Amino acid sequence: MIAMVDCNSFYASCEQVFRPDLWGKPVVVLSNNDGCVIAANAEAKRLAHIPMFEAVYKIKDALIKNNVTFFSSNYTLYGEMSQRVMNILGTFSPHVEVYSIDEAFVDVGGMEHLDLKAYGHNIKERIYKETGLPVGVGVAPTKVLAKLANRMSKKIASHHHVYIMDTEEKRLEALAWAEIGDIWGIGRKHVMRLHQVGVFKAIDFVRLPLAWVRKEMTIVGERLWKELQGESCLEFMTMPKPKKAIGTAKSFGQKLRDLGRIEEACAYYITEVAEVLRAQNSCATYIQVFLHTNYHSKIDKQYSKGTTVTMPIPTNDTFALISEARKALHHIYKPGYRYKKVGVNLSGIIPQEYVQGNLFQQRSKFNDKRLIATLDKLNMKFGKSTIASAMIGTRVDEWELIKRERSPRYTTQWGELLTVKAVH
Repeated sequence: MIAMVDCNSFYASCEQVFRPDLWGKPVVVLSNNDGCVIAANAEAKRLAHIPMFEAVYKIKDALIKNNVTFFSSNYTLYGEMSQRVMNILGTFSPHVEVYSIDEAFVDVGGMEHLDLKAYGHNIKERIYKETGLPVGVGVAPTKVLAKLANRMSKKIASHHHVYIMDTEEKRLEALAWAEIGDIWGIGRKHVMRLHQVGVFKAIDFVRLPLAWVRKEMTIVGERLWKELQGESCLEFMTMPKPKKAIGTAKSFGQKLRDLGRIEEACAYYITEVAEVLRAQNSCATYIQVFLHTNYHSKIDKQYSKGTTVTMPIPTNDTFALISEARKALHHIYKPGYRYKKVGVNLSGIIPQEYVQGNLFQQRSKFNDKRLIATLDKLNMKFGKSTIASAMIGTRVDEWELIKRERSPRYTTQWGELLTVKAVH
């Protein structure tokens, strides 16, 4: 048996944990640069005139009129709260697969002798008690069925956010209840194709001949079909696979003409992705740097360009990567434009123990593993970017994302700890 644990309205719930005055009130979280709504709690979702992914400038009056509290995205807070949830799940089973920032599969195989409903409620109540976050728990024989059980735990009020699909009768009831588009892994195009052949419910899908599913939906559809039949086909992964590419691209808080500030942003992003690279003990062979203006502007001249460079030796050294990225940026930058975004992407990623030297390349002055290890330790202990390349500069506030409504980073910054005042 497998449990799927999913945090409810995760981003909005994280904000409400530290703002009890917002419990029961509509809350939404905005995207980078406060561009659009990317998350909403149940109270906000009930307001039909506040659609998800709508540009904020179009609905700001509606948000204010309906007393909706809106926050800039606070990924530092969300990531740390996610880690707390995953740590708690690790006490319930030695095998936990972190599927996303707010979801995880928990292997409960061999625990069938337990009262699984009580077990699920114990998970839910423990997470709420220790983090303040509400979760749903679905338990079933396969991953796809566990996702469906989790959905039922939250959509059907009588289940109280815990549903155990432990009998054949419950499996068939669930398949008869679920729309085909509710099934994990079945996308919009496949939904349209299935509707054409009269498949509207999950129960209709499992009644299709396996040969048809294999022909029309390939091996992926076949695995989903078998999973819904109760046959486990999807591997349980307790260790995440190393990333094949690592990148980041964020819009500037304001349009930039100055190459110097664009260089600083580029160096900052390289620092971020290099840390991820080292965390998985990998090195990158290629660096892609791209730069572009605001495509949606009707008054700015438009320009976009990207280039990829090959490292002489694959590396995860921040300073070596910044040096090559800077050269690439100088190659694609053109004066006279107001730039909206710079991005970096590392690819050709290999395990660091597989890196071979280059007979025709002198040892780089940057290639000092002890220096990088020391920087990582200091930044881990004292906070992100406590020590960084001078290329990042001191003008971050001139190009970083707009986040006027960002809440404090309550759990990771000493200066932003929640303050409680006692009233006598």
